[in-house]
Amino acid sequence: MTIARRTTSQQKKLKPFRPNLLFERIMALLVCVNYFLVLFDLTYIPLRDFWLLGRVQLFIKVGNYEQNIPEEPIILPLPPITDWYDWVKGIEPHPDTQRYLDTVDQLEEEVIGQQLDSPEVAVILRSLRQQSIEMIETNPFQIADKTGTFEKIKNEMREHIFEDEFVQPREAFREYWTIENFDNGDYREELAFFNEEIRPLMVTNYYRPVGENGDLVDNFGLIDVFFSLIFLAEFLARTWFISRRRTGVSWLDAMLWRWYDIFLFIPILRWLRAIPLVVRLHQSRLVDMRAIQKQASQGFVASIAEDVTEVVVINILNQVQGSIQRGEFADVFSQATAKPYIDLNDVNETAEITKLLLNVVINDVMPEIRPDVEALLTYSIDKAIAESPVYQNIRNLPGMDNFRRQLTLQLSSGFYSSAHSALKALIKEDPEFDKLLQNVIEHISNSFGSELQTQQSLERLEYLLTALIEEVKINYVQRLSEEDMESILDQTRALRQANS
Repeated sequence: MTIARRTTSQQKKLKPFRPNLLFERIMALLVCVNYFLVLFDLTYIPLRDFWLLGRVQLFIKVGNYEQNIPEEPIILPLPPITDWYDWVKGIEPHPDTQRYLDTVDQLEEEVIGQQLDSPEVAVILRSLRQQSIEMIETNPFQIADKTGTFEKIKNEMREHIFEDEFVQPREAFREYWTIENFDNGDYREELAFFNEEIRPLMVTNYYRPVGENGDLVDNFGLIDVFFSLIFLAEFLARTWFISRRRTGVSWLDAMLWRWYDIFLFIPILRWLRAIPLVVRLHQSRLVDMRAIQKQASQGFVASIAEDVTEVVVINILNQVQGSIQRGEFADVFSQATAKPYIDLNDVNETAEITKLLLNVVINDVMPEIRPDVEALLTYSIDKAIAESPVYQNIRNLPGMDNFRRQLTLQLSSGFYSSAHSALKALIKEDPEFDKLLQNVIEHISNSFGSELQTQQSLERLEYLLTALIEEVKINYVQRLSEEDMESILDQTRALRQANS
């Protein structure tokens, strides 16, 4: 009972550790949330116009022809994401474009309250004309890498005023911000054009200050540091626990074991956190990656199997061929005869194997095949007697056919019985027989080795082996490279399904 209890307790100690599935899932979801934030941060600047305006607009351009599909952009209602996230990237409204838009707002207030020919309106329009020229000359959109947006603003204004693409943009802006332009048409339509077509493009411009480190201001680290501290603490605890449970695994070894988790708390190359994310989703059983892993591994195997197979086979053949050419093949026989044989257990294994095989053949195999062997012997003996000249002379005597059959049966049965008995006598415990058998095996081995060591035989054998290996490389290795690896993988999958 004591031994049984001890064995049971040892089995409990050796029971493989299975992490808490709930904890693994919580950590996997936390990594998933963090990676979503990382992707959002990486794509925020390129997609800021969408988050700011919520507009989807497609353009098709062939040569100089540009077509907007659809004509009117699709506007999606979005939460004020830019109001929340601009501070993370240090984004501020550009002072020049913001001052321009504030001046337009001031113009709207003055136009609504007063007449178009008032001195206040004239001053504001003069200021807008001057700011437009300055904006064209300085291009405040260049800092935010939005020169394309600025070009679209100039094209929109030029087409609205002149409908001519060869007119200078400054002439279009100067003409637009005049009392005559607002007086000739409905000023509400002109302001509506600006607010609907020009203002959305201008508000996309921004300014990002440069920090003390020489890079653009980026406060994402303030958000990411909370996740990094959690992942770092979990990494240290998990690796320490692994080092305590695994024999011969140090804390550093455990850290190298979980190397992919390091991407979760280092502030560079954050997009590589996809690696630990995939691993944790699979380990927590939230996503089954086995099918993807199998397809990926099979695709990898199919791509390199041909090269690897060819290289390995040729390398092995080259090694064997080089050993033969260096004379190592001859050294095997010379060492076998020159050095004394070391016996580890005082047993001649070759003789014992021979006796064992004879024992199996005589006691087990021969009784099973006796009817077949006797039938073969009977047929052979009967045919030999029937074709002999002596029997041809007496075969017409009465009873000779019956006598031939009886004689054939007796000879075949007696021959098999005698052979079986003689062989059974050989395998009986007989020290003298064992000694003689051992001498025969040793003499055969020594004679074979001595004959092969003759210069003519050895050179001929080395030449033939080298030529044979060369032919194998040319004929069969080429066939290996021509094999369809995808077909071989299909056969492998079929075998696995059959076994399962």
